[in-house]
Amino acid sequence: MMDPNVNTTQDSLDQQQRANQRRVPPGVCRKIQSYVCDLRVMSSAPMMQQKRNIQIIEWEDLDKRKFYSLGVFMTMTTRATVYPFTLIRTRLQVQKGKSLYNGTFDAFCKILKAEGVYGLYRGFLVNSFTLISGQAYITTYELVRKYVSHYSSNNTVKSLVAGGAASLVAQSITVPIDVVSQQLMVQGQGCQLTRFKLKPKMAVATSKHKVTFGQTRDIAVQIFHADGFRGFYRGYVASLLTYIPNSAVWWPFYHFYAGKSTKTYAVAGPMAAATASTLTNPMDVVRARVQVEGHSSVIETFKQLLAEEGLWGLTKGLSARVISSTPTSIMIVIGYETLKRLSLRPELEHSRHW
Repeated sequence: MMDPNVNTTQDSLDQQQRANQRRVPPGVCRKIQSYVCDLRVMSSAPMMQQKRNIQIIEWEDLDKRKFYSLGVFMTMTTRATVYPFTLIRTRLQVQKGKSLYNGTFDAFCKILKAEGVYGLYRGFLVNSFTLISGQAYITTYELVRKYVSHYSSNNTVKSLVAGGAASLVAQSITVPIDVVSQQLMVQGQGCQLTRFKLKPKMAVATSKHKVTFGQTRDIAVQIFHADGFRGFYRGYVASLLTYIPNSAVWWPFYHFYAGKSTKTYAVAGPMAAATASTLTNPMDVVRARVQVEGHSSVIETFKQLLAEEGLWGLTKGLSARVISSTPTSIMIVIGYETLKRLSLRPELEHSRHW
C-alpha cells in the first residue's frame, strides 16, 4: 500500500514543473512589453499627425453663400492693390524699346507726376468686371479638383489639372474685358501706343479726372467698328497660352518650394509666382501687343518682337508683373485658405484641424 503523502508530494512537484514551463523568462517579458508599447505609439501616430497637419477643405465642405460673398471682397481687394502695376506692365510691354519709360519705377514716377493717382487706375472700373471671371475661376478650380480626386489622390496632380481648367474658363470671360481695359490703360501718356483714341471730349473728361463709363463705351464702339465682335476676343489664343501654363505650373512650384523646409513655406507663394511669371512672361508680352496694337497672328507678333528688340524684349514688364503677382500669390495662399475656413459648413468646424 502506497503512502498518500508520497502521492501528494508527487502531484505538487508535477504542478510546479508545469508552472515553470509556462513561466516566461524576464528578458522575454521585457521584449514583449516593449513591443506592445511600440504598437500603441504606432497606432496613435496617424491620429496625432492628422491633428497636426492642415487638412485641405474641399468643395463639398463649403457654405457656398459665404464662400462667394467673401470671395468677391477678397478678389476686389487684391485687384485694387495690384492694378497700378498691371497698368505699368501693360505700358512697358507695348512701348517700342524705351520710348516712354526706362523701367517699372520710372514708369510709376512719370505716370504719377503727369496723370496723378487716377492715371494709375485707368480702366479700373471696367476691369473690375473680371470679378465674374474670378468667381468662375475658383468655382472651376474646386469642382475640377473634386473630379480629378476620383482618379488621383496626388495633390499636385489635382492642383495642376484644376488650375489649367480654371484658367481656360476664366480667360473666356476675361479677354473681352481685358481688351477694353488695356485700351484705356494706354491712354494719356501712352495714347500713341494704341490704334484707338478717346474722342476729344472724352479726353477732356479724363484730364479732369472724372470717372465715367463714357470712355469705356467710346473705346468699345471703336473696337466693334474696326474689328467686329471678334475684336473683343483679339489675343484669346495668346491669353490661353499665357495664363493656362501660368496657373498650371504655379501650384506644382508652390508645393515644391513649400516642401523644402519650414523656412521656405512662408515664401513659397511669392517664389512660385515669380517662377511662373518668369516662365510665361514672353507670351504675356506677345499677348499685350496683340490686344493693344491689333496684330492678328501670335507667331508673327513674336517674330516681330524678336526682330525689333531681341531676346531682351521678352522680359519687358517682368519686374512689374512679379510685383503685381506677389500680393496675389499671398492672397491665394493665405487669403484663399482663410476664405475657405470661414466658409466651412458649421457641422464640419470641429472635424478640421490646422
